[in-house]
Amino acid sequence: MTVSAIRPLLLITGATTVPVLAFPAVAQEDETILVIAQRENQSGVEQSGSAGVLGDKPAEDLPFNLRSYNSALILNQQPQTLGQVLENDPTIRTTTGFGIAGELFVIRGFALAGDDIGYDGLYGIMPRQLVAPELYDSVEVLNGSSAFLNGAAPGGTGIGGSVNLKPKRATDRDITRATIGYTSSQHIGASFDVGRRFGTHGEWGVRVNGAVRGGDVSVDGEFRSAHVLGGAIDYNAGPLRLALDLAYQEVEVSHFRPKLRINSLPIPAVPDADTNFGQPWQYTKLRDISGQFRAEYDVAEDVMVYAAFGARDGSEEGVYSTPTLTDATTGDMTVSSSFIPRTDNNEAATAGLRARFETGGFSNEINIGGSMNWQVNRNAYEFYTASTGVNNLYKPVELPRSTTVSFVGGDLDNPFPISRTELMSAFVSDTLGFWDDRVLLTAGLRLQEITTKSYSAFTTELTGEYSEDAWTPVVGLVVKPVDGLSLYANRIEALVPGSTAPVSGTDGNGNTVPVSNAGDVLSPFVSEQYEVGGKLALGSVDLSLALFKIDRETAILRVDPSDAAMLEFGPYGIQRNRGIEFTVAGELAEGLRLIAGGSVVDAKLRNTENGVNEGNQAVGVPEYMLNANLEWDVPFVPALTLTGRVVYTGEQAANITNTLFLDDWARLDVGARYVAVVGESALTLRFNVDNVTDESYWASAFDSFRPDLQLGLPRTIKASATLEF
Repeated sequence: MTVSAIRPLLLITGATTVPVLAFPAVAQEDETILVIAQRENQSGVEQSGSAGVLGDKPAEDLPFNLRSYNSALILNQQPQTLGQVLENDPTIRTTTGFGIAGELFVIRGFALAGDDIGYDGLYGIMPRQLVAPELYDSVEVLNGSSAFLNGAAPGGTGIGGSVNLKPKRATDRDITRATIGYTSSQHIGASFDVGRRFGTHGEWGVRVNGAVRGGDVSVDGEFRSAHVLGGAIDYNAGPLRLALDLAYQEVEVSHFRPKLRINSLPIPAVPDADTNFGQPWQYTKLRDISGQFRAEYDVAEDVMVYAAFGARDGSEEGVYSTPTLTDATTGDMTVSSSFIPRTDNNEAATAGLRARFETGGFSNEINIGGSMNWQVNRNAYEFYTASTGVNNLYKPVELPRSTTVSFVGGDLDNPFPISRTELMSAFVSDTLGFWDDRVLLTAGLRLQEITTKSYSAFTTELTGEYSEDAWTPVVGLVVKPVDGLSLYANRIEALVPGSTAPVSGTDGNGNTVPVSNAGDVLSPFVSEQYEVGGKLALGSVDLSLALFKIDRETAILRVDPSDAAMLEFGPYGIQRNRGIEFTVAGELAEGLRLIAGGSVVDAKLRNTENGVNEGNQAVGVPEYMLNANLEWDVPFVPALTLTGRVVYTGEQAANITNTLFLDDWARLDVGARYVAVVGESALTLRFNVDNVTDESYWASAFDSFRPDLQLGLPRTIKASATLEF
């Protein structure tokens, strides 16, 4: 065994041995402080969250699969990105967009882009590529389509599920927290979090938190830094509730490891997990300022009106590279590059009325309202020819960045708008409750209009305009036959903008054929979801089971029924994803907590163009996924908690023809935390090792039907100390 392999084991041994030796001193400290600190440090999953226009609800009252990962989990696991939080979810896997460091999430076999992450229910307000999780109180996951609940996602993703982040606000307990942390190999940081309530009855709340971190991470030579600051002021007295949330985030990633494009070559052998085949001159700089103002007023006891407005100003600049494999045996690669500056100016608003009343022996909860979303993307780009020389997957070398421009568009110094998107919708729903709300029937309808304008990157002139509307209904049923058991079913849709018909295409024999509706913009694509499931609470343990089917419309060419010599472009293709999801979370026994589950997804292509690839598996969708995250409060060593997590991902197709597949992979993470009393304050020490065995594996092939491979992260050591004043 090498020294590098032994070192993490020595650190783990030290982290668990020191608290044991300190036990006699701990026993004499203030037990109350220790008990409170341990309880508040428990990583957990809340069975509740935001269901969009239906409001914040317990999961048992919803005909959907919903859960929330709490702030203690975020603090304990020391994640640097949102994707590292969502690694705990057995129904989600994370990859990146091609060439960039931005994260992309796969839920029920469909993409969820960073553009479509919700901020307290508003779209377009979150940073687009990477989210620093320190600013957020919880991460909510809703599995399944949600066009009625949240409105159509402006980025055109979110078909298989949505993620919503809740900002931190002051609580009933005063918070004064300082944390320092370390991530291998040379990444250090510090954060603070302060929250207070003021006023005669605590009606005013103030919360301020921030973090600074930077340095090399576990991928060889990859540098990451983040500067974040968040603030919230809220008022809660009588019928009126107000909140103002603000956030600033600045993130830089340089010499990052991109995806590997392999085109039609075989899957290459996996390099060492810490290998960085990116180039030192790659970088991305992201800066985002965002916020929202939210107001709620109780007109009567069970009648509330609400409104929210949010905005984001974001800027990106990056030099990105595309490594393309040329020899699967030797690992030789070419490297091309691009420079892409971008700015975004987004606004979002929603307003509505929610009323509950009893009539005729049953209850009604009515929701009426509307939402609006405006997005402006200012973009420019400059692509370069391949660099001189050959890079290698297994023995990377630095290549000179090419300065020969192959393609350019826009003003690199002052990007102008190349797209404007506007989404407007109006919604109404009613939830009927029978037999003391043991049966809840929800029906709703949202009318949505999507308007987009695109502009030439060369002349700034309008090149295309699209404005279409669609109805997106929802029907959901919840039946609670006995206390603790909730059975549900739903039929709901997802909605994305339609495509533009091409001028020509190819028939089954490879001949070029004109398209009869060339230039037509299709109506928004609709994806239909049917789901049944159940939720069971056994004491402090919550279980859920869901079976689902999602049919996603895709645009393809077919023979025009009215003219056999022409092709017709339309939403005639289908990707059908069917699956089963199971989750369990809670305290199995005193001091023993579990977050676990698994999913099986059968993602198949149906009604494909010219029948090619009919019935094939969709690219990058694992057949099986399993997670298990365990925390154990060691009974014979007070204040010591040991943690372990296993992440397993099954085989996945790496190309649309299904001739290439990625092997299944598994990863083991371990950790420990210990609470001590310093003066009258709680000090929490945390130590985690992700991928403790340093497994090397291709983690994902998900990327729009291209065989682009994401290498899994190497062994990563994390340590932190948090002092609660």
